[in-house]
Amino acid sequence: MIKQTGKTENLRIAVPSEGALYDSTMSFMKSAGIEIRRSNARSYEASISEIPNAIVHFQRSGDIPLKIEEASADIGIVGYDRYLETKKHPGNSSVIINNLGFGHAQLVLGLPDTWVDIADIKDLANLALEFKNKGKSIKIATKYPVLVEKHLTKHSVFHFELVQSSGALEAAPSMGYADIIADISSTGTTMRENRLKTIAGGAVIKSQACVIANRETIINEKIKLNQCKLFLERIEAYLRSNKYFTVTANMTGENPEQIASIISKGNVNDGLKGPTISKVYNTISSDLYAVTMIINKDDLMGTVSSMRKIGAKTISVYKLDYLFDWESNSIKTLLEKSET
Repeated sequence: MIKQTGKTENLRIAVPSEGALYDSTMSFMKSAGIEIRRSNARSYEASISEIPNAIVHFQRSGDIPLKIEEASADIGIVGYDRYLETKKHPGNSSVIINNLGFGHAQLVLGLPDTWVDIADIKDLANLALEFKNKGKSIKIATKYPVLVEKHLTKHSVFHFELVQSSGALEAAPSMGYADIIADISSTGTTMRENRLKTIAGGAVIKSQACVIANRETIINEKIKLNQCKLFLERIEAYLRSNKYFTVTANMTGENPEQIASIISKGNVNDGLKGPTISKVYNTISSDLYAVTMIINKDDLMGTVSSMRKIGAKTISVYKLDYLFDWESNSIKTLLEKSET
């Protein structure tokens, strides 16, 4: 049950209400230990037991940046592409945590595969000039006019007309209302099936889900700020933990100092802050020590091999749930006024 003691006193979190980004967001939040509890599939409001009284609002992905900007919500999860497309300059919203690791997509130009002479963005710029000399403009169907226009002008493509469309853009060239398209593509399969191709320099932006927030609605509200800190800290620590393993190995030696010396001389990757060495108490051996390190996942097998060479036994590896740093970068970003 959500207790609302004031109209905007508690943190309002906007998340996608449908589609692939909804499923990915719900899964991500659960994995991060911030499980969203929705009473039923038709409810557009939910709660989070780990953040008492915070309110979750389910919104269309395309509407979330606007809701944050206009202060109808305080913080939310959205695709970075959609955020950049709708952000106001200057505006009230900013990216607090980028690259959440899901919702990967790329906004790309799609040209008819019959345009065999157009292989890159320079060729497209020359073609646009040819269109201009004939009194025409290349028509581009897209749902991202701001990002597309910025990308094209950056690459000296000046003579074009943007056609906004909310339908299936891949059909635009064959239907005749646009010459090319600019649309989100994950694998390129749909474009190829509709006889469209990509070109070198035609990738407008690579995107994935991110956390955005309206700093002004949060930082001066004590309850809301504390709830936001709980939300951000968990996500940030969860993301950091995904890069590491905890490795524990048993080694024999006279004392912790000798074990540390053996590790150092053996050129073992000693992890984030060096190994923790503690005595193992048992009835079999009095010179047994446990060596624990937090290492990058990419270094796992190399570390295991190095530890074996210096006499380590029973090496165990654990996944981390969270890894908190001495300072939260996301909270620091929230508290600092900045434009993203």
